Amino acid sequence: METYHSIVTLESSVQNLIHQAMNATKGSYCPYSHFSVGAALMTETGLIILGANVENASYGLTICAERSALFQAFNRREYDLKRIAITARKWLAQDAYEETTKATAPCGACRQVLHEAASVNGKPIEVILTSSDFQEIIVTNTAELLPSGFGSEDLGVQDYIDSMYRNSLHV
Repeated sequence: METYHSIVTLESSVQNLIHQAMNATKGSYCPYSHFSVGAALMTETGLIILGANVENASYGLTICAERSALFQAFNRREYDLKRIAITARKWLAQDAYEETTKATAPCGACRQVLHEAASVNGKPIEVILTSSDFQEIIVTNTAELLPSGFGSEDLGVQDYIDSMYRNSLHV
């Protein structure tokens, strides 16, 4: 896990991914928390898939930005995932936001889904957590976010996943 205090110290593709995550916050539907979260997921081929949180009056039905992006990737049969950038800001009014000064980390459910995606991927996915003022950027990966995570290997179905998904990554 590494922490940076300026976006300009990162490689340009990572900077772009962070900016894409920030742009994704504009798609957030957050009338209850007013916390706009955006995620930008990059595949090994460079395809970027965006996600934003979508809240619901029945809070348990809310979908987080990370899962929104991951599920879109899987729906597109994009399993070869390289990295995901996550950021958030406080929504004040239409097109008015308050910047965050602390990097936004995924909830437990998103960490579990990221762990599953890494299992399909066959390797940890890089995870970039950022504050919306870009003064705190933490670069980590799925294995560090959820050490000893429960997954397909615990259920004895990793061979099935390998044959159905991982081996078809480049089809």
